[in-house]
Amino acid sequence: MRNKSFLNLPGHILGALAVAMLAASCAAPGPRVAVPSNLVSEASVAGFTQIRFWGDQKPTNITEISKKKFTQTKAARPHLAKRGARPSTNYLAISGGGSDGAFGAGLLVGWSASGKRPEFEIVTGVSTGALIAPFAFLGKRYDPTLKEIYTTYTTKDFLRKQPLKGLVGGNALASDVPFQRLIAKYVDEKLMVAIAAEHNRGRRLLIGTTNLDAQRPVIWDVGKIAASGNPESLQLMRRIFLASASIPAMFPPVFINVTADGTLYQEMHVDGGTTTQVFLIPSQLMLASIDRRFGVRPRRRVYIIRNGRVSPETKPVRDRTLSIASRSISTLIKYQGIGDLYQLSTFARRNGIGYRLAYIPKDFKDTSTEVFDKAYMNRLFNLAYQQGTQGYRWKTEPPGF
Repeated sequence: MRNKSFLNLPGHILGALAVAMLAASCAAPGPRVAVPSNLVSEASVAGFTQIRFWGDQKPTNITEISKKKFTQTKAARPHLAKRGARPSTNYLAISGGGSDGAFGAGLLVGWSASGKRPEFEIVTGVSTGALIAPFAFLGKRYDPTLKEIYTTYTTKDFLRKQPLKGLVGGNALASDVPFQRLIAKYVDEKLMVAIAAEHNRGRRLLIGTTNLDAQRPVIWDVGKIAASGNPESLQLMRRIFLASASIPAMFPPVFINVTADGTLYQEMHVDGGTTTQVFLIPSQLMLASIDRRFGVRPRRRVYIIRNGRVSPETKPVRDRTLSIASRSISTLIKYQGIGDLYQLSTFARRNGIGYRLAYIPKDFKDTSTEVFDKAYMNRLFNLAYQQGTQGYRWKTEPPGF
């Protein structure tokens, strides 16, 4: 769920988390077999082909990826692939932010109610954004689900605290069993079939995780997984959504079995926001060259939902170690997130993409008293819903530009 959740933890839990991190750095390695450094780039999930790529470099198979997407689009939506066509194409990128995901959920549901929400060609999500992304991808018929997720649950529905276990040889301060149950409830066969159908129309659902061994972002083509026909597809999808939202040390990491050089290994994946808080596609891509290959000239626009605040929030800090550490981390996260918004802005300008940004307004105070405070989430959802129905005034530049 990303760092908002971490920052809302009580002081004694934050302290335990800090101790746990220190202990983990000194602990003996676990029984899993990690991918050797020289094979990291060769590792693949058994039974699946080209379902992911590194988020910090141009995919090596970009020609094949773009050709497949164009072929599917031409078959299902020929008006978008007609030579010389200038169709309007919309993208959606949803950031992390923990319980602040109620903002993105409310904005999308309100946007649907206004009758002006478009269909998105590509939807990406990180952390809490990964939980919103599949329902945003499938359209307004899943708006009731989005509302339910962000207005009816509390902390106990996402985690079960186990600080002692986490401190004494464990890998997390909380159990993610409740979270796994929630994901299994919503990410079911019906959802997978719906995602696969949209993927086959040429649309894409991309989810970000962090490969902690490699210290690199990983982008998963969830639609391709859903459409693969592999009997393990649903389980893999659930693990990707879980990994994308698993705060390191707070939630256990998610291990994903891969093969490399004929040997089975386990990659360690954690919160996608560890490496990037919001993304679209690798910034090295130049879309004009792809457009020329297929003879189209789309008019593109990317909508970015930052589930958080971007302005400074004045708050006296206690002269104590944990208070100083917590405040410093929250500041670091905020400005890392702003940096990601600038990177997206640069990518958009280079590729002629219209830039639209939404974030929690400065005057909406964080009144939450726990990790997932239902009352706070309902207030935030309702605020964003009203803004969406009335026509949200999207920003056209990153904050402070």
